[in-house]
Amino acid sequence: MGYPDETNLPRNSLMLFLLLFSVMLGKYHIYIGFAFKPYMMYLVILVLFLAAFFRFQKLQVFEVMLLFFFLVYVLSGAFSLYATSSLRVMLGIILYVIFYILMKGILGMFKKRELENGIANAGLLFNGGSLLLYAWGLKSNGFSLLGDGVIRYGAWFDRDYPRLIGLIEDPNYFVFYNTLFFTFYLCKRDSWKNNFGLFLCLITSVLTFSRGGLLILMVIFMVYFVLNKPVNQWRLIISTFSFLSIAWVASYLMGFRVLDILQNRFQDFSNDGGSGRLELWGRAWDFFSSNPLFGIGASNFADYNAFKYGDQLVVHNTFLEILTESGLIGLLIYVLFVFTVLLQIFKANIHRKYPFLFLTFLGFIFQMMFLSLIFNDMFLLFLAILSTYCSYEREIGLKNENVPMIKEA
Repeated sequence: MGYPDETNLPRNSLMLFLLLFSVMLGKYHIYIGFAFKPYMMYLVILVLFLAAFFRFQKLQVFEVMLLFFFLVYVLSGAFSLYATSSLRVMLGIILYVIFYILMKGILGMFKKRELENGIANAGLLFNGGSLLLYAWGLKSNGFSLLGDGVIRYGAWFDRDYPRLIGLIEDPNYFVFYNTLFFTFYLCKRDSWKNNFGLFLCLITSVLTFSRGGLLILMVIFMVYFVLNKPVNQWRLIISTFSFLSIAWVASYLMGFRVLDILQNRFQDFSNDGGSGRLELWGRAWDFFSSNPLFGIGASNFADYNAFKYGDQLVVHNTFLEILTESGLIGLLIYVLFVFTVLLQIFKANIHRKYPFLFLTFLGFIFQMMFLSLIFNDMFLLFLAILSTYCSYEREIGLKNENVPMIKEA
């Protein structure tokens, strides 16, 4: 990976674990004109501490495509009606790119085994801590499941649904953040720690009562079975059904009827239009129609929406938001970025060697159809991890090329 005398690198597992876990703590930020988040503070400290060893990593092709998209997206705000919003998002993009490069440089200092151990441990604390906060939230609400718009620690009572948010601000985004850990534990069930992590992921994800999130986790399950020969996955199928049965019985005895809540959530879809998403998508399409080529300008949807409809909401669809704000040109470049990521994954055979990375990206893309994620800390962390794995594979390939051929006698 380009580090001289790697044995002298002052790295340890705790350092990496704290970096990965701090990305999950975005809501505990300090606002100084922008959200200065825990992982940003920690990255600055790490880079200063490791300044003598820090190396900038070579950009992957998909990273170049992402930077190109950011450039086009920012330029779309040059003549926008709400130039202040476009300027603000431009400064935000610059900061995100800087911290992404720093994140990637730090991850590149660690070996694959160390990185995977860090992911496993960060996922355990994220899910375990979120579950404890959820229980604390239920207790503080007197174990009543009723409430609307009320947040109690790790629980958000939304139209009488007790939804888990844990360490995240929104239950739908919780599933998005949890996708990396879910796929990691699913694909690496070779230890009790990872099996327990998968168990925690299933519990926390179900308790978010996120319809789109849970459907996408089911899709990930099915794709995983296809990649790994379903007939050989009977143990996972049996253990999953056993877990769901035990969880259902336990929740029923406690008066917390999870399946009834889930059923009601899905039945509500026809009444609430996907929590108002269908209406927002219609508004976004109308705004896009006014300027289809270049869009209405970076980060301008919320302002347009507030002016015309009186509420400052986001589109809740990343691709439609890009189309609305940066037009057909912006969406085309973003789609090319997505295909570039997939191409590199398949070209390097990562979907077979490290299937959790492929499944995570697949889950992210599907969830982007229901969430606004043009800029997201977890997505950038994933890209940094993916880029690091691509560097691992490149290093292995170079070593194999340098191995001398043994001539046959």
